[in-house]
Amino acid sequence: MTEDKKYKTGCLICGKELVYLKKDEKIRCNYCQNFYDSNVKCIDNHYICDSCHSLSANDLIEKTCIKSKSENPLELAMMLMKNPNIKMHGPEHHFLVPAVLLTSYYNIKKEYHKKKEKIKKARKRAEQTFGGFCGTHGTCSGAIGTGIFISIITDATPLSEKEWKLSNQMTAKTLSKVAEYGGPRCCKRNTFIAIIEAVNFLKNRFNENIKIDRDVLCTFSDLNNECIQDQCPFHN
Repeated sequence: MTEDKKYKTGCLICGKELVYLKKDEKIRCNYCQNFYDSNVKCIDNHYICDSCHSLSANDLIEKTCIKSKSENPLELAMMLMKNPNIKMHGPEHHFLVPAVLLTSYYNIKKEYHKKKEKIKKARKRAEQTFGGFCGTHGTCSGAIGTGIFISIITDATPLSEKEWKLSNQMTAKTLSKVAEYGGPRCCKRNTFIAIIEAVNFLKNRFNENIKIDRDVLCTFSDLNNECIQDQCPFHN
Protein backbone atom coordinates (compact mmCIF):
# COMPACT_ATOMS: atom_id res chain seq x y z
CA MET A 1 0.00 0.00 0.00
CA THR A 2 1.39 3.42 -0.91
CA GLU A 3 1.10 6.42 1.35
CA ASP A 4 -1.23 8.14 -1.13
CA LYS A 5 -3.68 5.24 -0.87
CA LYS A 6 -3.62 4.86 2.89
CA TYR A 7 -7.03 5.52 4.43
CA LYS A 8 -8.30 7.44 1.39
CA THR A 9 -11.57 5.61 1.93
CA GLY A 10 -13.18 4.52 5.17
CA CYS A 11 -12.14 5.76 8.59
CA LEU A 12 -9.16 8.14 8.60
CA ILE A 13 -8.10 6.75 11.98
CA CYS A 14 -8.25 3.01 11.36
CA GLY A 15 -9.29 2.55 7.73
CA LYS A 16 -12.36 0.49 8.61
CA GLU A 17 -15.80 0.81 7.08
CA LEU A 18 -17.96 3.89 7.66
CA VAL A 19 -21.55 3.42 8.83
CA TYR A 20 -24.26 5.80 7.62
CA LEU A 21 -27.04 6.29 10.18
CA LYS A 22 -30.73 6.83 9.49
CA LYS A 23 -30.71 9.91 11.73
CA ASP A 24 -28.10 12.15 13.28
CA GLU A 25 -26.38 11.21 16.52
CA LYS A 26 -24.24 13.26 18.90
CA ILE A 27 -20.74 12.00 18.18
CA ARG A 28 -17.43 13.14 19.71
CA CYS A 29 -14.55 14.00 17.39
CA ASN A 30 -11.50 11.90 18.27
CA TYR A 31 -9.21 14.89 17.73
CA CYS A 32 -10.85 18.08 19.06
CA GLN A 33 -13.09 16.18 21.54
CA ASN A 34 -16.11 18.33 20.65
CA PHE A 35 -19.55 16.80 19.98
CA TYR A 36 -21.27 17.13 16.60
CA ASP A 37 -24.52 15.99 15.01
CA SER A 38 -23.57 13.48 12.35
CA ASN A 39 -25.09 10.63 10.40
CA VAL A 40 -21.78 8.91 9.70
CA LYS A 41 -19.19 7.22 11.90
CA CYS A 42 -16.69 4.38 11.81
CA ILE A 43 -17.83 0.88 12.81
CA ASP A 44 -15.44 1.28 15.76
CA ASN A 45 -17.11 4.61 16.65
CA HIS A 46 -14.24 6.80 15.42
CA TYR A 47 -15.30 10.19 14.11
CA ILE A 48 -13.47 13.23 12.73
CA CYS A 49 -15.28 16.54 12.38
CA ASP A 50 -15.04 18.60 9.18
CA SER A 51 -12.82 21.18 10.86
CA CYS A 52 -10.20 18.64 12.02
CA HIS A 53 -10.48 16.80 8.71
CA SER A 54 -9.11 19.83 6.85
CA LEU A 55 -6.36 20.90 9.28
CA SER A 56 -2.66 20.96 8.42
CA ALA A 57 -0.47 18.42 10.21
CA ASN A 58 0.84 20.84 12.85
CA ASP A 59 -2.59 22.43 13.36
CA LEU A 60 -4.03 18.96 13.90
CA ILE A 61 -1.32 18.07 16.43
CA GLU A 62 -1.76 21.34 18.33
CA LYS A 63 -5.56 21.23 18.44
CA THR A 64 -5.69 17.56 19.42
CA CYS A 65 -3.05 17.77 22.15
CA ILE A 66 -4.56 20.87 23.76
CA LYS A 67 -7.94 19.13 24.06
CA SER A 68 -6.69 15.60 24.80
CA LYS A 69 -6.88 14.08 28.29
CA SER A 70 -4.51 11.26 27.33
CA GLU A 71 -1.77 10.32 29.79
CA ASN A 72 -0.04 7.99 27.33
CA PRO A 73 2.19 9.84 24.84
CA LEU A 74 2.83 6.77 22.67
CA GLU A 75 -0.87 6.06 22.32
CA LEU A 76 -1.59 9.69 21.45
CA ALA A 77 1.28 9.81 18.95
CA MET A 78 0.08 6.62 17.26
CA MET A 79 -3.46 7.99 16.85
CA LEU A 80 -2.16 11.21 15.34
CA MET A 81 0.29 9.47 13.01
CA LYS A 82 -2.51 7.37 11.55
CA ASN A 83 -4.08 10.53 10.16
CA PRO A 84 -3.04 10.85 6.48
CA ASN A 85 -2.25 14.55 6.99
CA ILE A 86 0.79 13.35 8.97
CA LYS A 87 3.04 11.79 6.37
CA MET A 88 5.36 8.80 6.72
CA HIS A 89 8.30 11.19 6.96
CA GLY A 90 8.19 14.91 7.57
CA PRO A 91 8.96 17.84 9.87
CA GLU A 92 5.58 17.52 11.60
CA HIS A 93 7.22 14.80 13.73
CA HIS A 94 9.55 17.44 15.17
CA PHE A 95 6.52 19.06 16.81
CA LEU A 96 4.66 15.81 17.46
CA VAL A 97 7.29 14.55 19.93
CA PRO A 98 7.23 17.46 22.42
CA ALA A 99 3.49 17.99 21.91
CA VAL A 100 2.43 14.50 23.05
CA LEU A 101 4.97 14.54 25.89
CA LEU A 102 3.73 17.90 27.17
CA THR A 103 0.14 16.72 26.87
CA SER A 104 0.69 13.59 28.94
CA TYR A 105 2.93 15.36 31.46
CA TYR A 106 0.46 18.12 32.30
CA ASN A 107 -2.55 15.77 32.15
CA ILE A 108 -0.95 13.50 34.74
CA LYS A 109 -0.21 16.51 36.95
CA LYS A 110 -3.80 17.75 36.42
CA GLU A 111 -2.37 21.10 35.30
CA TYR A 112 -4.58 21.31 32.23
CA HIS A 113 -4.51 25.10 32.19
CA LYS A 114 -0.80 25.10 31.30
CA LYS A 115 -1.05 22.94 28.19
CA LYS A 116 -2.14 25.48 25.59
CA GLU A 117 0.69 27.92 26.27
CA LYS A 118 3.31 25.17 26.54
CA ILE A 119 2.21 23.33 23.39
CA LYS A 120 2.15 26.54 21.36
CA LYS A 121 5.65 27.33 22.61
CA ALA A 122 6.82 23.85 21.58
CA ARG A 123 5.37 24.33 18.11
CA LYS A 124 7.18 27.63 17.63
CA ARG A 125 10.49 26.05 18.61
CA ALA A 126 9.98 22.80 16.68
CA GLU A 127 9.11 24.65 13.48
CA GLN A 128 12.61 26.14 13.53
CA THR A 129 14.00 22.65 12.81
CA PHE A 130 13.53 21.84 9.15
CA GLY A 131 12.93 18.60 7.30
CA GLY A 132 16.06 16.63 6.47
CA PHE A 133 18.07 17.76 9.52
CA CYS A 134 18.84 14.11 10.28
CA GLY A 135 20.82 13.81 7.06
CA THR A 136 22.46 17.22 6.87
CA HIS A 137 23.00 18.55 10.41
CA GLY A 138 24.14 15.51 12.37
CA THR A 139 21.06 15.49 14.57
CA CYS A 140 17.54 14.09 14.56
CA SER A 141 14.88 16.71 15.19
CA GLY A 142 12.85 14.11 17.09
CA ALA A 143 15.72 14.08 19.59
CA ILE A 144 15.68 17.87 19.61
CA GLY A 145 11.96 17.57 20.39
CA THR A 146 12.74 15.82 23.66
CA GLY A 147 15.15 18.62 24.55
CA ILE A 148 12.41 21.13 23.73
CA PHE A 149 10.10 19.22 26.06
CA ILE A 150 12.52 19.30 29.00
CA SER A 151 13.43 22.94 28.38
CA ILE A 152 9.76 23.91 28.50
CA ILE A 153 8.78 22.03 31.66
CA THR A 154 11.88 23.39 33.46
CA ASP A 155 11.61 26.94 32.02
CA ALA A 156 15.19 26.68 30.78
CA THR A 157 16.95 29.64 29.13
CA PRO A 158 20.45 30.07 27.68
CA LEU A 159 21.49 31.41 31.10
CA SER A 160 20.04 28.55 33.13
CA GLU A 161 22.37 26.16 34.95
CA LYS A 162 20.65 22.90 35.97
CA GLU A 163 17.79 23.34 33.49
CA TRP A 164 20.20 23.99 30.60
CA LYS A 165 22.16 20.89 31.54
CA LEU A 166 19.06 18.69 31.74
CA SER A 167 17.72 19.82 28.38
CA ASN A 168 21.00 19.05 26.64
CA GLN A 169 21.36 15.71 28.42
CA MET A 170 17.86 14.78 27.27
CA THR A 171 18.65 15.55 23.63
CA ALA A 172 21.98 13.73 23.86
CA LYS A 173 20.45 10.56 25.33
CA THR A 174 17.76 10.44 22.67
CA LEU A 175 20.16 11.14 19.84
CA SER A 176 22.53 8.42 21.05
CA LYS A 177 19.72 5.87 21.05
CA VAL A 178 18.51 7.00 17.62
CA ALA A 179 22.06 6.65 16.26
CA GLU A 180 22.33 3.05 17.50
CA TYR A 181 20.03 1.88 14.73
CA GLY A 182 21.76 3.83 11.97
CA GLY A 183 20.17 5.00 8.76
CA PRO A 184 18.26 5.41 6.64
CA ARG A 185 15.89 7.77 8.39
CA CYS A 186 12.53 6.71 9.75
CA CYS A 187 10.41 9.38 11.40
CA LYS A 188 8.16 6.77 13.03
CA ARG A 189 11.02 4.77 14.57
CA ASN A 190 12.72 7.91 15.83
CA THR A 191 9.46 9.25 17.25
CA PHE A 192 8.91 6.05 19.24
CA ILE A 193 12.51 6.10 20.49
CA ALA A 194 12.28 9.78 21.45
CA ILE A 195 9.10 9.32 23.48
CA ILE A 196 10.43 6.26 25.31
CA GLU A 197 13.74 7.97 26.10
CA ALA A 198 11.94 11.04 27.43
CA VAL A 199 9.70 8.92 29.66
CA ASN A 200 12.77 7.11 31.05
CA PHE A 201 14.55 10.43 31.62
CA LEU A 202 11.57 11.86 33.49
CA LYS A 203 11.48 8.85 35.78
CA ASN A 204 15.22 8.84 36.48
CA ARG A 205 15.82 12.57 36.81
CA PHE A 206 12.47 13.97 37.97
CA ASN A 207 10.84 10.96 39.65
CA GLU A 208 7.85 11.54 37.37
CA ASN A 209 6.16 8.40 36.11
CA ILE A 210 4.40 8.32 32.75
CA LYS A 211 3.05 4.88 31.94
CA ILE A 212 3.46 3.74 28.35
CA ASP A 213 3.09 0.47 26.50
CA ARG A 214 6.70 -0.63 25.92
CA ASP A 215 5.65 -3.27 23.36
CA VAL A 216 5.25 -0.81 20.50
CA LEU A 217 4.38 -2.46 17.20
CA CYS A 218 4.80 -0.21 14.17
CA THR A 219 1.93 -0.25 11.67
CA PHE A 220 3.65 1.96 9.10
CA SER A 221 6.22 -0.41 7.56
CA ASP A 222 4.32 -0.77 4.31
CA LEU A 223 4.56 2.99 3.80
CA ASN A 224 8.32 3.14 4.26
CA ASN A 225 10.42 2.10 1.28
CA GLU A 226 13.55 2.28 3.45
CA CYS A 227 12.20 0.28 6.41
CA ILE A 228 15.00 -1.70 8.08
CA GLN A 229 12.51 -4.45 8.92
CA ASP A 230 13.72 -6.86 11.64
CA GLN A 231 16.59 -4.55 12.58
CA CYS A 232 14.01 -2.10 13.94
CA PRO A 233 12.89 -2.73 17.55
CA PHE A 234 9.29 -1.82 16.63
CA HIS A 235 8.93 -3.87 13.47
CA ASN A 236 5.72 -5.90 13.48
